[in-house]
Order: sequence, then structure tokens, then C-alpha cells
Amino acid sequence: MIETLLAMETLTFVTFIGASFLLYLTPGADMMFTIASGVAGGPRAGMAAAAGISLGVICHVLLAALGLAALIAASPDMLDVIRYAGAAYLLYLAVQAWRDDGTTPRRAGRAELSRAFRRGLLTNLLNPKVALFILAFLPQFADPALGPVWHQIIILGVLLGIGGLITDGAYGVFAGVMADRVRRNARLMNKISAVIFGGLAARLAIT
Repeated sequence: MIETLLAMETLTFVTFIGASFLLYLTPGADMMFTIASGVAGGPRAGMAAAAGISLGVICHVLLAALGLAALIAASPDMLDVIRYAGAAYLLYLAVQAWRDDGTTPRRAGRAELSRAFRRGLLTNLLNPKVALFILAFLPQFADPALGPVWHQIIILGVLLGIGGLITDGAYGVFAGVMADRVRRNARLMNKISAVIFGGLAARLAIT
């Protein structure tokens, strides 16, 4: 793995990071989920959700490197099962947020942060579009002449996950800070989070 890393060209990393940065700036499910988590639970919850999403990305990368993602992608029924499970989970989060009247004290304790982390992880793992994207995106920057392709996919995937943690984390923290300033109307913040979660569920189920 180290030999493959050293063999990869600097231009490849620069191009990959540049392309990834453009993706980070494009509104998507991960961005919206961290924003909703920050709005609902504060800046630390937004960061925890981003960490869970990044771990989910790395899990997808490992599946792609092992070839399992290609097998899943070849089975439309399996993709549908994962997609609808993800949509159902997001809908569940939407209902929870909508029913929260804002009277429950907000605590950024370990349990709350762990819950935000788990939600981010599950949301990402249950989104088959992430697996398909990784299968299409990462191999474009791999060169078989430099070493095992799966080594390169893991290396690039880790970079992708780290970049996502930084950018999505920034979105979540910013949303949490802004939400804390208007926390007096916590019920409205929960409604906003519910609408975002519900929109993500509909998008995942329909597309």
C-alpha cells in the first residue's frame, strides 16, 4: 500500500482533490443531512453527523475495492432494497423531528453526539447512489501501471472521506451555530429539519 502511494503522481492527487472540491460544493444529500443535523442538535451534532457520513463513504470505498459494490450494482433488486430502506430511515427521522415540540432540553453530550454520528453513518450506508458514484468516480484516477488498482481506490477513497469530513463538518457546524442563535424558536428549527429529512427521503425513493 505504501509503495503504491509513493508511486502515484502528484498531478493525480492535485486533479483528484480539485474534482472532489467541486463535488463538495455541490448541494447533495450529505450536505443537507449535516445541515439538518446541525439545525436540530447544534454545531457539535452537525460535526458528528459529518463524521458518520465520512465513515460511510470509506465503507463504500472498501466495498468497491473488494468488488462487492460492483456485484450490488449489477442487481437492481438489491439496489431497490437498499434505496427504500434508506428512504424509510430518513422518513423516520423526519417524523421524529416534526413531532419534537422543542421542549426537550438540548444537550451536546456523548449520547447525543453518538446518535448524530450513527444517523450520518446509516444514512450514507443506505444510499446506493454513493456506492455507484464511487464505482464511477475513483477508478478514473487509478493507473494499473502504478500498482494494484484496489490500493489506489482505497487511498483516493480515504482522501475523499477526509475532504468530506472537513467540508460537510463545516456546513453542519455553521448551521448549528446559526440555529443556536435562534434556538428560542426550537419548534420551528425542528420543522425545518423535518422538511429537509423528508425531502431527502423522497429524493432517495424516487430517483
